[in-house]
Amino acid sequence: MAEYKQHQRLFDRFDENRDGKISAEELQQCVHLIGKDMSYEEAKAAVEHNDSDNDGLLDFEDFVRLIEGGSEEEKAHELKEAFRMYEMEGCGCITPESLNRMLARLGESRTIDECRGMICRYDIDGDGLLNFDEFEIMMRC
Repeated sequence: MAEYKQHQRLFDRFDENRDGKISAEELQQCVHLIGKDMSYEEAKAAVEHNDSDNDGLLDFEDFVRLIEGGSEEEKAHELKEAFRMYEMEGCGCITPESLNRMLARLGESRTIDECRGMICRYDIDGDGLLNFDEFEIMMRC
């Protein structure tokens, strides 16, 4: 019960216009208030993914599902979708170039060398690319 009340207080805090729903803009603003970065595109994607009635907004149940992370199956599906977004080139791996393009889409400007460095931290097999297993480890860290 205490967890439900915490979720309700958080939902009420995010729901700035008090319409009983959270928009992508409200989500983005509140995430910024707690010191995290979230682009509008990321907020919109989070709302779209968790919006059970397809009205473009999160109701309380949608919001709880978002903050609790959904089922393990949903988490695995989301991770695969995220990998596909970064992978882009159809090679089954994230290259420095594909990482650079995706980060640019998200408003994060990085050089190819910076992207190589980011990949290097999680590149277990040393091939200069991230396969899905390496990407999964990176996302869980």
